[in-house]
Amino acid sequence: MKVAERGNPARREWLSRQGLRLDAKPYLSGSFATHRLLEQLPVEKVPLKEVTAGHAGGLYNGPQFRRVYLNDPEHSVPFVGSKDMLVADFSALPRLRKADAETRQLSYLRLEPGMTLISCSGFNAGRRSYARPDMAGYWSSQDVIKVVPDTQRIGAGYLHAFLASRFGEALVRGTVYGSAVKHIEPHHIEDLPVPRFGDAVEKEIDELVQEAAELRAEFQADLDAATRDLFRTAGIEDLLDLRWHAEGRDLGFAQSGISATSLRALNFQPRAREILKRLSSVEHVTLGEVCAGGRLRTGKRFRRVEASPEYGVRLIGQRQSFWIRPEGRWISADQAPDDILQQDETVLVAAHGTLGENEVYGRSVMVTGSWLEHAFSQDFVRVVSGDSAFPGAYLFAFFRSEAAFRVLRSMSVGGKQQEYHTTLLREIPVPVLTEADRDRITATVRSAYKKRDEADRKEDCALAKLEEAVTSEA
Repeated sequence: MKVAERGNPARREWLSRQGLRLDAKPYLSGSFATHRLLEQLPVEKVPLKEVTAGHAGGLYNGPQFRRVYLNDPEHSVPFVGSKDMLVADFSALPRLRKADAETRQLSYLRLEPGMTLISCSGFNAGRRSYARPDMAGYWSSQDVIKVVPDTQRIGAGYLHAFLASRFGEALVRGTVYGSAVKHIEPHHIEDLPVPRFGDAVEKEIDELVQEAAELRAEFQADLDAATRDLFRTAGIEDLLDLRWHAEGRDLGFAQSGISATSLRALNFQPRAREILKRLSSVEHVTLGEVCAGGRLRTGKRFRRVEASPEYGVRLIGQRQSFWIRPEGRWISADQAPDDILQQDETVLVAAHGTLGENEVYGRSVMVTGSWLEHAFSQDFVRVVSGDSAFPGAYLFAFFRSEAAFRVLRSMSVGGKQQEYHTTLLREIPVPVLTEADRDRITATVRSAYKKRDEADRKEDCALAKLEEAVTSEA
């Protein structure tokens, strides 16, 4: 249980400044300590609302509205919610009907590069993200506050760095209210003090954040290019534009040749069988053959033993493995099985969950670079190639595709919580291609992940420079 510091008790004047809120959150979150620290800085501080511009003064979320989702890119727009804004790869975003998005009531929810996004409802309330260049033309939900910088007065990257820093986090989270469902409203954050450190400091921080955003956009573009390259080179590019829902539901079909392997209708759904037929029509090897001598199984179940960061490892679960920056708990690696740590270029497939369209079950990530430091829960299939001709980066270019996602979903077994049928999983066809083609695709994926690590490094550097600017003036 949190208690107030003896030398820093909650004061009557604080209640007035918080609109007479009587819950403990703002007084114990570090928000007031941060306010006092910033007040003491011998630099200019301006309210957040004075460095924003645009609709509603540049601080707004949106109205509740009925969402109609489509799959056709011509008639829909990518739609970002309070959880989706945290992910690194936007290729699986839901798509909102364009006719609705472009109406007068919703058109201002269109995202533009340079916005800072703050989740304002639910479990993730208070988290921040940056609208990178490739997010132009995306739409956001009403559960995301848009902070639109007035670029004539402040750099978009600098403003985001402050809001993303530990100082901004304390200030933003101090405004969260609610019990079961957390909330933040735009007027709660409009007076947050933003310190100004002069053009030289702010420009350097701004450029680092902008460069990180551009690298993350390139990361996305490279992954998409690698997957397109693989399917086009294999001669199955029709699977790139997979209109899964447009093909109708799998009702009233017959299946012959049933064996004891499976009797579940889902495992024989015609739409998935057509994808498997197309994959098998080109030169291929099975996933089981590729992973012979490697690994193809979920992790071992284990008891989590809490540890401090200096003695433990960060444990990443299914949902957070897709985020730009994970926030998993810290556990003792000594008290866990060896398979929580992954080999370079291990492909992790989310292996437990339900069949909801926006669930991560069936989606894949690759572990390389700085993410090798993290531990991963048992809720992933570890796909480790045992054949050097099929490196993990090449396999990931295949597994991140919509075709692979639908095939994996069709191999589900279980009741409420689904997982994969191990025999069917080993039979997935993987296109072979030539050695030169595989090397090219592998290089593209590896380059993408290097850019992602470089983006993280630049963002960390920006936050460190902001921290230094604050503490040197304190």
